[in-house]
Amino acid sequence: MDQDTSSYNKIKRVTNEELAEMWQKYFDDHDNKEYRDALILQYIYLTKYVVGRVKVSLPPTFSFEDISSYGVEGLIDAVEKFSPKMGARFETYALVRIRGNIIDKIRSQDFLPRSVRRKIKDVKEAQETLKAKFGRTATNSEIANYLGIEREKVEQLLSDDTTVTSIYEKKGSSDGDIEIIDTIQDSHALTPHDELEEKDVKKELEAALKRLPERERTIMVLYYHENMTLKEIGETINVSESRISQLHAQAIMKLKNLLSENRSERLKRSII
Repeated sequence: MDQDTSSYNKIKRVTNEELAEMWQKYFDDHDNKEYRDALILQYIYLTKYVVGRVKVSLPPTFSFEDISSYGVEGLIDAVEKFSPKMGARFETYALVRIRGNIIDKIRSQDFLPRSVRRKIKDVKEAQETLKAKFGRTATNSEIANYLGIEREKVEQLLSDDTTVTSIYEKKGSSDGDIEIIDTIQDSHALTPHDELEEKDVKKELEAALKRLPERERTIMVLYYHENMTLKEIGETINVSESRISQLHAQAIMKLKNLLSENRSERLKRSII
């Protein structure tokens, strides 16, 4: 399977009916690499989308080509393991697999010399020691004084530390240990009443979205759920950005008309 995503815009996109037929053929003959590769080509744009966002947060030692290949590996894995029984759209499932594979591959590599990595370790150990001593996070100047080095050196070492940590990584090694994400406080958490209202809002929106034409529904999902720009959506489905803007506006108006008159203020805000 060619892992070059640079020409993904030249790939002929099939209709939803044709795509569904492609999936069915692959489900019927899962060992057929031709069916698999055809599906991968149809969804290669998801890889470009994820890679574009991951690359901006990484140092230049990670090339676009390398990260793209990691993303394609994740996409291949997603196609091979996807099942309608999962209850999720393939695009949503694939984005998780693509991101996950990229992160795993990056974490498995270390481009820093051992001497630099040792110094970074010294800085982190100093951070923990001083935090226990002061009862607060130590400043870079305090860490520098503790280690007997310049503050600028401490800042450089911390910026050189490119270790990628997943919020789903467990804190500890036993099966009962919690994941990092479970220790992060959500300052925007909803009250029980708000949660119930939010569920009602989502149900109404989901029902309304299902009644939109397929293209408009796709635009709404890519724009609000996948956080793609109108330009990126246009490139994805081979439509001009101005046309995407028009279709987006049409979809908003249709949603407003489809939703009930007694919708909540939260629902109103969610579609404006």
